[in-house]
Formats: sequence, structure tokens, C-alpha cells
Amino acid sequence: MKTRIERDSMGELEVPEAALYGAQTQRAINNFPISGKTMPEAFIRALLVAKSAAARANAKLELLPVDVANAISDVAAELLASPDLMVHFPVDIYQTGSGTSSNMNANEVLATLASARLKQAVGANDHINYGQSSNDIIPSCIHISAAIEVTQKLLPALDHLHHTIIAKAAKVNHHIKTGRTHLMDAMPVRLSQSLLSWATQIEQNIYFLNAILPKLQTLAQGGTAVGTGINAHPDFAAEFNQQLSDATGIDFSPADNLFTHINTQDVVVSLSGQLKTTAVSIMKIANDLRWMNSGPLAGLGEIALEALQPGSSIMPGKVNPVIPEAATMVAAQVIGNDMAITIGGQAGNFELNVMLPMIADNILSSINLLANVSRLLADKAIATFTVNEEQLKLTLGRNPILVTALNPIIGYLKAAEIAKKAYKENRAVLDVAEEETDIPREELEKLLDPAKLTEGGLG
Repeated sequence: MKTRIERDSMGELEVPEAALYGAQTQRAINNFPISGKTMPEAFIRALLVAKSAAARANAKLELLPVDVANAISDVAAELLASPDLMVHFPVDIYQTGSGTSSNMNANEVLATLASARLKQAVGANDHINYGQSSNDIIPSCIHISAAIEVTQKLLPALDHLHHTIIAKAAKVNHHIKTGRTHLMDAMPVRLSQSLLSWATQIEQNIYFLNAILPKLQTLAQGGTAVGTGINAHPDFAAEFNQQLSDATGIDFSPADNLFTHINTQDVVVSLSGQLKTTAVSIMKIANDLRWMNSGPLAGLGEIALEALQPGSSIMPGKVNPVIPEAATMVAAQVIGNDMAITIGGQAGNFELNVMLPMIADNILSSINLLANVSRLLADKAIATFTVNEEQLKLTLGRNPILVTALNPIIGYLKAAEIAKKAYKENRAVLDVAEEETDIPREELEKLLDPAKLTEGGLG
């Protein structure tokens, strides 16, 4: 491989001849052969948008020549439009905790391209990084990328899931099934009641994610090294956020306390906690689908999920609930990501958090996983499952728990006696209740009507 010599403050270093990055990026490549995984594309995109906004802000404040700022902004746009974008950003996730290597990677790539465009030297530190520090640009870009991904990807996906559940509930409202508590037979419920409970779960998650967004849209930018704003114009933070807002269509603003946003990741920890809650909701919905679909002969067999692929390499004809299973794995991963982010969040020692790249990777992974699986769960599981009405009626008619409706009339102990007899003799509760009480069968039929029992109330 052909190389060229690049220089930084530590001396000379060989860099691949065709690489757009320079010495500091190459040092990071050499120093951190750890995971083989680079920073998420969403983060790199946010970083390039932020660099462009910073250049325009500094030009407006008359701190950068307009032609230099325009060149930086133009080459950033070209990179963002390139299908080969990530080739230029090879730094491992597990790098210096401030993310300095990724910051300098972006600075060097932009400097190379801007220099070629202007046919004059544009400095990675002196121009691209003007008025910035890794310590404020990296936490800012965690917020920027997360805010963009939540707004443009996760919330629309959850909204789609929510509306899909509601639409399905309306279609299955006439189906009544055996309710279950402790996985044991309980009072009947409408299938729609189960689904609308799921819908409320998702609705609550949407509400709380929206509640976090205003804080997520506040940025550390302008605090530079430790929060004091050294080497940054007093108006830089405000101008940067305005430029960024114009570029993204999302309202960003300076943090009330720049120190806090540099030395903590509390807002992202809060976001991760809500993503974990969303994952818990997804897990519950997916497992309910798996249970209702179980069988078809030896399980509950209440619904049939869409058959998407052969279920076994050895058992012909087997079809498995692949989408709900994938959803449960996503949920487990997001819950695990939250633990990593929680540990990362407490690494804010004095004036800087030193686990920023790991936090960025995990929060963006959680957002992406939840967004993708929410749409799959909606379109390939909930929207398409069919109901086994015959099985619902079979189990419902034999459910001894229906006798609960008679509690106010005959008392708990007598009702329990009837339930146990019905179960022991494998008979319908209606028939046993007719034998064991003085209540006319016609009235019993009304009292034990599963449809009426789903409405609650007394008798």
C-alpha cells in the first residue's frame, strides 16, 4: 500500500496515500484496534452537520474568512451525500473517552477537502475546529444525532405501531377470549381490550419520549474545553445553534449550564431509561403474541401469526413466531445498552465525561433497533395475524372462572365449589351452576354471558 507522510504535534507518521484523513486519525487507527466497529453513521452525519454550522457561525462572527467557511460547508455537504461516507471515518468506537480521535478525524477530512477546493491550506485545528473542543462538540453531537434519530425515525415508527394496534383492535373487537392472570385462566376479555392495552403502552412511551426532547435539544457547544468557553466568541453558542437549527429543521439551543452538558450525560441517561421502558413494552407485546400463537395443537392456538419462513431445519411444516422473537431480542439488547449507558453516565469525573463514544454508540443503537422492530412488529405480526374463533369459544365455554360473576349472588365459597366441580368433571360452568343453585338457567345464561362479563360491573 502506497503511503504519504503526514505531520502533527507529535511528529511524522505514514498515512495511506489516498486517505482524506491525516496523522491524528492514523494514530487512532494504530492505537485502538479493539472492536473493528466505527462510530455510528448517524453520529458522523451529526458531526459533519455540526462542523458546517460552526464554520458558518464563525464566518458570521467574522472569525473565519467567508470563502473558507463556505468551502467547509460545501465539502461537508458533499460528504453527507456520498455513498462512501463511512470509508473516511475508520476510528474505532473504543477510543479516547472524549471522542477526540473522531473529532480530529472529521477535522482532518474536511481540511483536506476544503484545502483542495480553495487551493490553499485550511487547517484541521485552526479553521475546522475554530472555537470548538472535542469536549463540547462530541457531547453536542450525541444530543444532535439522538434528537434527529428520535424525531425522524423512532417516534414515527412508534406512531405507526400505535395506529396499527388500534386499527387491529377495531377489527377483532367482536372476539372474546379467556383472560389470563399468572398464566392461569381468568375472566373473559375482548381481544380488542388486550390490544388496546398494548396501544396505551406505546402511547405512553411516545409521550415520555416527546417530553425528553426539549432537554435533548440543548447543547454543550460553546463551552469548549471545560465549560468556560475559552477560545470561543461569546456569541458563538447562540449563532451555532441557530445555524444548526436552520440546517436540521430541529430547534436546538445552548444548554443553561455548559459545564453540566460537558461533564455529564444525564440527559442521555434519561433518554436511555425511556428507551428501556419502550423495550419493556415491546417485550410484553411480543410475548403476548407468542403465547396466543403457541401450538397450534398443544398451545393456546388463539391466533395465527403470518407464516414468514420455514420454522425448523429438521421438523417439516413447522412455522415459528419469528417477528415477535426478533422483537424480544431487540428488547433485551436495548435493556443491556441502557446498563452500559448508565455506567458510562457516571464517568463524568470533574469537568469531563470520559465514556462519550461508547454512550453515543449505544444510545443510537437502541433508537435504531426500536424504530426498525416497531415497524416489523406492526406490519408483519399485528396487522396480519388471524383469529382462531373456534379455539376461543372452546376454551371460553369450559372456563370455570366464569363463575366469578355469581359471587355477588351466591357468595365466594359456593362459587368456588361450582368452579372446582366444573373443572373436575370437565363440564360447562353453566350446567353445573344450574344444578347447584336455584337460579333459573335463562338468568344464568345472562349472568355468565362472556360478552357481558367483559363490560365489568355487578350482575
